[in-house]
Amino acid sequence: MNALISVSDKTGIVDFAKALHQLGIKLISTGGTAKLLSEQGLPVQEVAELTGFPEMLDGRVKTLHPGVHAGLLARRDDPAHMRSLKEHAIDTIDLLVVNLYPFEATVAKANCTLEDAIENIDIGGPAMVRSAAKNWQDVGVITDASQYSLVLGELQKHKKITPETRFALSVAAFNRISNYDASISNYLSARNEDGTLAQFPGQLNGRFTKIQDLRYGENPHQHAALYKDLDAATGTLVSAEQLQGKELSFNNLADADAAWECVKSLGALACVIVKHANPCGVAMGSTAMQAYTRAFSTDPTSAFGGIIAFNGPLDAGTASALSEKFVEVLIATDYSADALAVLSKKPNVRVLKIALPKEASAQHVNSFALGTQDLDIKRIGGGLLAQSADRHILDANDLKIVTKVKPTPTQIQDMLFAWSVAKFVKSNAIVFCANSMTLGVGAGQMSRLDSARIASIKAEHAGLSLKGSVVASDAFFPFRDGLDVVVQAGASCVIQPGGSMRDQEVIDAADEQGVAMAYTGVRHFRH
Repeated sequence: MNALISVSDKTGIVDFAKALHQLGIKLISTGGTAKLLSEQGLPVQEVAELTGFPEMLDGRVKTLHPGVHAGLLARRDDPAHMRSLKEHAIDTIDLLVVNLYPFEATVAKANCTLEDAIENIDIGGPAMVRSAAKNWQDVGVITDASQYSLVLGELQKHKKITPETRFALSVAAFNRISNYDASISNYLSARNEDGTLAQFPGQLNGRFTKIQDLRYGENPHQHAALYKDLDAATGTLVSAEQLQGKELSFNNLADADAAWECVKSLGALACVIVKHANPCGVAMGSTAMQAYTRAFSTDPTSAFGGIIAFNGPLDAGTASALSEKFVEVLIATDYSADALAVLSKKPNVRVLKIALPKEASAQHVNSFALGTQDLDIKRIGGGLLAQSADRHILDANDLKIVTKVKPTPTQIQDMLFAWSVAKFVKSNAIVFCANSMTLGVGAGQMSRLDSARIASIKAEHAGLSLKGSVVASDAFFPFRDGLDVVVQAGASCVIQPGGSMRDQEVIDAADEQGVAMAYTGVRHFRH
């Protein structure tokens, strides 16, 4: 049995090669790998000796030779194939161990140049991997160090790699090559010849791997599965650790993502309660309990069976309060031991732990060129829409006060809070708040006027006064009637994008009613 070893990442390769040698397997290798194994006292045949042709072009050409590929591709059950090998004095290669040049790691570096990227595109490695993976019935192919122990265990037990494992290794190999090629395509497609970034990649290649099948989709007659974006940054839902509870459903995951994305965007300690992908209660607090209590009071009816997320740790007291309600999913950055003990008495509650995202790294900055991480993508019939993610952060200095009445510092803080929440409410969105707490939320209506009415009705049903409140609208008021409704409900301050043909009419209405209004200059449509 012959094994060809050619690895860029040499983690664990010496021990693995020693174990292969002890099993009587002949070792063939290239360049730096061959040198390393020889220095460890292992007998290694250089590929140049095998092919009778030296490495050339700074190592760009070394394994692209019939002596290698014929040994990988020959079908052992085909007499003609075996005669051809014998005629040309070519041995079979029964095990291929290859990991590729570190293209992904190279382009993730902040100072990576186009030349650096090109030099780290592997040619011979993927070619060998494809040959071995195609001939999986006769050849085992290893593309990751995590596979060493599995293969070695089978060789030690059976003196061969089982067909089931060879097939699994082949699938993993083709997936690796697919992801590798996709990362190259994404990187190069997003760049001009001089290395500068294009606005959008010329070709967009998704790189997703299945985490698990789900019981069903949005409805029971639909099938579903959860996939992870291989470019996913830290602090995302797919990086969550489930500590307890039933299996997450399709709808659980969709709503949990909405809750987590909203709460992690809020600077201070906050709680977000989501129902059907919309925040129904959001509040900040000095403690998790205070934030939860205030968020829950916004809309106790909708909070039933909701998704609750905190952007900080959860204590036992808050866990006890939550346990008194019907909660589908609970998310926090951490849990005290006492909190977990309390939650364990509610075994059906799905408890997720997610770390807040780290500061933007070079990898995250470059991820727009690497894949889909920094793109917001929506499927449409026969294709998809891609846009840069809505990560706009509004600062108080960005506000344009357009009314005679000027907002107070407290109102400005509430405007910024209401604006942050409105960003995560389905359009048309209207959000009333006061003291960093939502009072009424109107979401997803065809008319902004109806969203405003619904928000005020919800506040009334929750027993919350809107007198002196701040209201945010995710897009401009096209007519004064929308403003009139929120002011009549009790709003004394309004934040909206501005930009309507009737802006002056709306400003005049605000002045007429003695309320303050600020323009943001940006909108937050969320469809």
